[in-house]
Amino acid sequence: MHYRRANSEGATYFFTVNLADRKSDTLVRHVDDLRAVINKVKQAHSFSIIAMVVLPEHLHAIWRLPPGDANYPMRWSLIKSGFSRLLPRGEKVHASRAEKRERGIWQRRYWEH
Repeated sequence: MHYRRANSEGATYFFTVNLADRKSDTLVRHVDDLRAVINKVKQAHSFSIIAMVVLPEHLHAIWRLPPGDANYPMRWSLIKSGFSRLLPRGEKVHASRAEKRERGIWQRRYWEH
């Protein structure tokens, strides 16, 4: 499936990223792991965090990408997968996710503005 995404190189974006379980407090319980994964991704694929708010079950972030770069989907993919790998298994996984070998941590989509 192809999603229409903004792709202005070097732009500033506002994101909302949700956990699959909207009643979870995973992000604040594991905020140090989240921070470590984000920093690792930033070192490998430079971007600036202008602002970020981490709430129990979702986060908001404002990023500025470097000139000539619009690949924030790759960065989010690395952050979401890296964070998920650090968490113990045990979350509910629907059949559609299990078929694709996905965990049940994050909502599949996120919003950029």
